[in-house]
Amino acid sequence: MALEKIEQINDIKQIPPEEYELLALEIRDFLVEKISRTGGHLASNLGVVELTMALHLCFDLPKDKIIWDVGHQAYTHKLLTGRKSGFDGLRKYGGMSGFPKRKESDCDCFDTGHSSTSISAGIGLVAARDLLGTDEYVISVIGDGALTGGMAYEALNNASRLTKNFIIVLNDNNMSIAENVGGMSEYLNGLRTNEVYTSFKTGVEQSLNRIPGGVHLANQLKKTKSGIKQLLIPGMLFEDMGITYLGPVDGHDIGRLQDVFRKAKRVKGAVLVHVLTKKGKGYAPAERHPARFHGAEPFEIETGIPRNKRKKANYQDVFSTCMVKLGQRHEHVVAITAAMPDGTGLKRFKNLYPERFFDVGIAEAHAVTFAAGLAAGGLRPVFAVYSSFLQRAYDQVLHDVCIQNFPVVFAIDRAGLVGSDGETHQGIFDLSYLSSIPNMHIMAPKNKWELSDMLKFAVGFDGPIALRYPRGEAYDGLRDFRKPIVYGKSEWIYEEEDIALLAVGSMVKTAEQVRRKLKEIGYSCSLVNARFVKPVDTGILQELAGEHKLFVTMEENVRSGGYGEKVLDYVTGQGLPVQVLNISIPDEYVEHGNVDALYEEVGIDAESVIRRIIEKYILIR
Repeated sequence: MALEKIEQINDIKQIPPEEYELLALEIRDFLVEKISRTGGHLASNLGVVELTMALHLCFDLPKDKIIWDVGHQAYTHKLLTGRKSGFDGLRKYGGMSGFPKRKESDCDCFDTGHSSTSISAGIGLVAARDLLGTDEYVISVIGDGALTGGMAYEALNNASRLTKNFIIVLNDNNMSIAENVGGMSEYLNGLRTNEVYTSFKTGVEQSLNRIPGGVHLANQLKKTKSGIKQLLIPGMLFEDMGITYLGPVDGHDIGRLQDVFRKAKRVKGAVLVHVLTKKGKGYAPAERHPARFHGAEPFEIETGIPRNKRKKANYQDVFSTCMVKLGQRHEHVVAITAAMPDGTGLKRFKNLYPERFFDVGIAEAHAVTFAAGLAAGGLRPVFAVYSSFLQRAYDQVLHDVCIQNFPVVFAIDRAGLVGSDGETHQGIFDLSYLSSIPNMHIMAPKNKWELSDMLKFAVGFDGPIALRYPRGEAYDGLRDFRKPIVYGKSEWIYEEEDIALLAVGSMVKTAEQVRRKLKEIGYSCSLVNARFVKPVDTGILQELAGEHKLFVTMEENVRSGGYGEKVLDYVTGQGLPVQVLNISIPDEYVEHGNVDALYEEVGIDAESVIRRIIEKYILIR
């Protein structure tokens, strides 16, 4: 068993080449078996097994630095750096992260989670290396999908100015940048990285520059050379930017990968190695349905079918159905996604109204300004986006949408704690960063019916408006409480006295549990569904202050800049005779784990809320 020989960093270098194929097979079997039980990113990891092995064979970790863009494809990297035992706790609370984490290993040189960042981070590490006079190699691994992000192009533009080695590995598992032209491409790759050739080329150019008319001749030779390269070399986009291009190379051929990395090491400046891989390779269900196995729930290995079959609709299903109906009723409604048509629930809209559906790729900043342009042209754009990814477009929301007061709907999915993906994916900041922007309006539904009602309201609203809802099963309680959505107005659920629970969106469900238990032990308690976070319904605060001693605000967002702070600010400013207890997520990053465990950890589960309410109420009674 080859995998049994891998216990710590660089053990792979003790594996004989004739066992590489066996090791790759065992790694894939190991990943399928573990992820079938824990869930996780499977297809992307199966696609980079040989690539990761070749990187570990050709470079010396942790001295050399590998930055994994997004990072969800770093499972093999974790295996090869001695973390095999951590896979039983993969993505569980207190267990191993599904992404690179510096606190886990010296071999994880940079924390990642969002896309298009690795080249920028790599250039920073290169600059630090050169300033400090060290000699490590820096390798940024980026996927073809991540290259749609504008930040990647900003980084490539800067990489072209480097004069010392920096290796970019383009893991291409879908998009064809160019065809492999076979032997000539291989020959030219070897020739262009040959030190003798490089020195000869430089010497010829310098000699020509010293003779009369030589500069013109040198320029003509460069143009001729570029014309030939256009025909023979597929990476001219990168070559024209000043980045040496090597490839394409079969990403599942370890021998060829090692050879191209040895050539890449000789390049003075930035070099891009174009690697072709197959997402899901080695596991038939993942090869057939790579999108389904991007972020997989636990599944049966034999069939690939999820172990826990979902019975109730989730919020994405409700959003999907409502968008289809809105598309039928309103020809001006258009939908936008940033490479997430399935995850956000827009696939049905895409199938029915392809001309009104726009997938801009991993480019959230572009998506927002594009939406502003659509709105300026008279359409009603709905941008469906994960909460943590909308963070990447804050300036565009402020500058391009809100200053001009365009009617753009932000359907913010995965708001609140999302669980196993951890710090980089928790959607716990959107209420704060959006509510700071003038002209922005923010809603949050208490259940699946209110999500539908709010989306219909938002599409008809004349200005920027955000609708945030959580991941997972849609709450179907409080069905009888379905009053029409009125701008800026909250909804009474239960009206009593003494304690008033003011809950935002997903926390209404928790608030209902809290109220029921408080009633059982003798407390009088009102419940209000906030509905709007911006503007805050100050009218209901004035009304509540007359009969209540304690306001308890409840939100699945950090405290700073959230709903609770706004309520407290109003209560204090108006001098209302009431105390305020803010139930929110602490102003800190929340690690990965089961959502229920995280609720308890940050203190927003029902039992924690009840305990805090009783402690506070005893003090003020």
